[in-house]
Amino acid sequence: QVQLVESGGGSVQAGGSLRLSCAASGYNYRSYCMAWFRQAPGGEREGVASVNRGDTTREYADSVKGRFTISRDNAKNTLFLQMNSLKPEDTAMYYCARSASSWCFPSIHDSDYNYWGQGTQVTVSS
Repeated sequence: QVQLVESGGGSVQAGGSLRLSCAASGYNYRSYCMAWFRQAPGGEREGVASVNRGDTTREYADSVKGRFTISRDNAKNTLFLQMNSLKPEDTAMYYCARSASSWCFPSIHDSDYNYWGQGTQVTVSS
């Protein structure tokens, strides 16, 4: 079965950096788009970044452009999110997600994804 396991979250001061990882298994990893979403307490889930199957095209939420970078290592079935210049408003649970179809393009719309990890907490203090 499909399994996505996030790691790398933690607490950091504003302006700091974190690198999140997502280990994928149970499917042909390189055949699907992947994405990161986040959800603050009491907030709605929002798309952060996505990447195509070949790690050649990306899409980002306006709020993280220029600060976050999504990438994937298809040889290791791993997805990454490099987060720089972190802000308190980045505080949230971060989730790794897989596209519902292999016919996919980078998207940060949650309706395009049907498998989700358990989440990893990111806390940014001012």
